[in-house]
Amino acid sequence: MDALKDKLIARALEEGFDACRLCRPGDVPQVPGRLQAFLGKGYHGQMQWLSDRAEWRGQPQVLWPEARTVIMLAQSYGPEHDPLEVLERQDRAAISVYAQNRDYHDPLKKALKRLARWLIAEAGGEVKVFVDTAPVPEKPLGQAAGIGWQGKHTNLVSRDLGSWFFLGSVFTTLDLETDAPEADHCGNCRACLDVCPTNAFPAPYQLDARRCISYLTIEHHGPVDEELRPVLGNRIYGCDDCLAVCPWNKFAVRAREVKYHARDDLMAPPLAELAALDDAAFRAHFSGSPIKRIGRNRFVRNVLYAIGNSGDPALCEVAQGLCEDADETVRDAARWAVMRLRTG
Repeated sequence: MDALKDKLIARALEEGFDACRLCRPGDVPQVPGRLQAFLGKGYHGQMQWLSDRAEWRGQPQVLWPEARTVIMLAQSYGPEHDPLEVLERQDRAAISVYAQNRDYHDPLKKALKRLARWLIAEAGGEVKVFVDTAPVPEKPLGQAAGIGWQGKHTNLVSRDLGSWFFLGSVFTTLDLETDAPEADHCGNCRACLDVCPTNAFPAPYQLDARRCISYLTIEHHGPVDEELRPVLGNRIYGCDDCLAVCPWNKFAVRAREVKYHARDDLMAPPLAELAALDDAAFRAHFSGSPIKRIGRNRFVRNVLYAIGNSGDPALCEVAQGLCEDADETVRDAARWAVMRLRTG
């Protein structure tokens, strides 16, 4: 099987992946306990799907008992620009790097399926491919396979790729040689913990999603707690702060997949233009983008919080125009923004 593994890795690189390493489905025995502790503290917030399939998410071998090997794949979406620069431009919106072009699920899953079809043709067996829409603990499996380690910000960090990469997996009934797990290389560094605007890390390696800007701008329905709105700054979809400051990003590589390269109009779009989007314009503007899934109302809610934080009186009229919006949460955000801009 050694020869097959070598050919598999070579093929994965040909398909556009930047790393390919293998582990067993049962190589993450720590996950059930950690997941239950996370859920028990309520850190998942409104993400009910995390608890709905906790057994599968905690034990990959239960998800598909026949699987013998998990092939973990990493694909870089590394940016060419500094994603933190836009935070200084308060009349502009900060959008997470991964969402500045096409939804990654489509190109990533297509590449996984191509690799899986190749494996079946080469060696037989059965396969199942997963991106993060399935209850699979990708990050622990990524560490078990040796792609990287879960850093103090709970995301996977690679000595070769830094922090900017997507994960996908191919489960197979083939019994392939596995790789050694990756050790933790964070050391005494606290950069990711200290940079977090909302103090979303109760302790190293723990995340309270209810305070995480990525969660608040993407997963959270309804109004955001008024205590947290000012620290959102101009971040309207996701947050890259804890990833961007990681020292291991000196080894990050630019995305080879052109669909991950940032659209010019999404690197620092004007808040006033985004706030003006109605539902049809929103859907058209973000067609094929992961941003589309949160819908116009939640998106404009986020834009209005950014307008309220801008300190720019010229944007007050924009917010005022949405104070009678059809959506209650948008109205609330608009009135909050107007109040913030008028009272300073």
